[in-house]
Amino acid sequence: MFHNLADIVRVHGRERPHARALIVGDETITYGELDERSNRVAQAFASAGVGVGDRVAFVERNGAEFFDVAFALAKLGAVGVPVNWRLAAPEMRHVIADSGASVVVVGQEFVGHLEAIESELDATIVVVGNHDRWPTFERWVTGHPAVDPGVVTGPDDLVMLMYTSGTTGLPKGVMLGNANYVCKTGGVAGPWKFDADSVSLAVMPLFHMAGFGWALAGLWEGATTVVLRDVDPQAILDAVDRHAITNMLLVPAVIQFLLDTPGLDDVDFSGLRVIVYGASPIRDDVLVRGMRRFGRIFAQVYGMTETSGSITQLDGADHVPHLLRSCGKPYPWVRIRIVDTSGADTSGADAAPGVVGEVWTRSDQNMLGYWNNPDATAATLTPDGWIRTGDAGYLDAEGYLYLHDRLKDMIVSGGENVYPAEVENVLMTHPDIADVAVIGVPDSRWGEAVKAVVVAARGSQPTEAALISFARTRLAGFKLPKSVDFVDALPRNPSGKILKRALREPHWTGRDRHIG
Repeated sequence: MFHNLADIVRVHGRERPHARALIVGDETITYGELDERSNRVAQAFASAGVGVGDRVAFVERNGAEFFDVAFALAKLGAVGVPVNWRLAAPEMRHVIADSGASVVVVGQEFVGHLEAIESELDATIVVVGNHDRWPTFERWVTGHPAVDPGVVTGPDDLVMLMYTSGTTGLPKGVMLGNANYVCKTGGVAGPWKFDADSVSLAVMPLFHMAGFGWALAGLWEGATTVVLRDVDPQAILDAVDRHAITNMLLVPAVIQFLLDTPGLDDVDFSGLRVIVYGASPIRDDVLVRGMRRFGRIFAQVYGMTETSGSITQLDGADHVPHLLRSCGKPYPWVRIRIVDTSGADTSGADAAPGVVGEVWTRSDQNMLGYWNNPDATAATLTPDGWIRTGDAGYLDAEGYLYLHDRLKDMIVSGGENVYPAEVENVLMTHPDIADVAVIGVPDSRWGEAVKAVVVAARGSQPTEAALISFARTRLAGFKLPKSVDFVDALPRNPSGKILKRALREPHWTGRDRHIG
């Protein structure tokens, strides 16, 4: 039984030192080697003054270094801050500065982002690659002894700070402790069909809960994890062929890419035990094609960063027509409630089966709270431990959860959360825009696409291309509007609030729900 993240490599490194832990490109790293590598990195961090509770940010694509750093910090009692490398430099600055990270480990590809914000940070910067001023990660670690610092952390000690977008437009740091990971990671081995003989594919970005949580689930069981640097359908097929992958997690857009990739029929998928999917909508035809090609091995999950990832699952056997729009049942250790939001009563009364309300959940997976944000914590986490998800849905008579809409305005595009307020705030700084609303509209590939509805400033005639280009220098690519509509005025209620439902409705007409 593991009690914290560090135990994963400490125990497997001691008991199964020669078992394969990671395969990254042509490099194979055993559990014994991963234990030693993370010990050296821990000593390097300690020499830089990193101790219990200190934060370290990591900005890089998937690779062995992510695991070196994550387990090193766990052994020190320090806190990992995985940064979404898709963010623009000012967005990275907010995450790094808000977390108070004293060290930033950055990949060569993203050095320019850090150079742009260096003067605004109070942190040591280490580069996975080369730099004329900053130390390289390899040299920074070399020479330190492979000695475990031996710090033992408790259930409620903070271990990861994962940033998720907020309705105010600024990302919030979700505080996750050992107990969160122990509950989730220790529980999903059965539902996700993991054991020590599994060969898992880690292809989703590790800064995401979907990426890191999935990789941990395999490592927890002592499985081999094949790490891909990027989401590349051809590389996925090659990995399945070369390494006989048994377990993988993909977002729906990647499943669709995979089904359309040349050479798909030449790959042997008979060893696959499960394909877990979630994080964004999936079209029925894509799912049907997937089941026809891969078999009834799909498992849909629903969750959020604040719940350490998935809390419900629709198993392969439940992928039948009348249940395909459900996201399954909660795990045995998770409780789900549907709370009535229709009236003035805000006491948290349960809605009847089949009646739409807000989805609430409680389990040991629930976050400790938001970093340095007590107001947001109080608005999301009830005193008795329930998380208000902000999603609207209902439970049927058999306990299956169906999502209906979002109580908040979040857009989920290709598995990435986009909050309209953040995009609107950027667009409103353009001199040719008088008013703007950002909504999510259906998209056959990404589930939802970002659309801006713009009122041009008097005497101006902005173009769609110009506005998207303006936003591109200020926002991550996945947050950019994919299209822009121009209108004379935005619909508002008597108090002046924009009626986004009225803007969304024409795009969603004829669909059974407005959420993935």
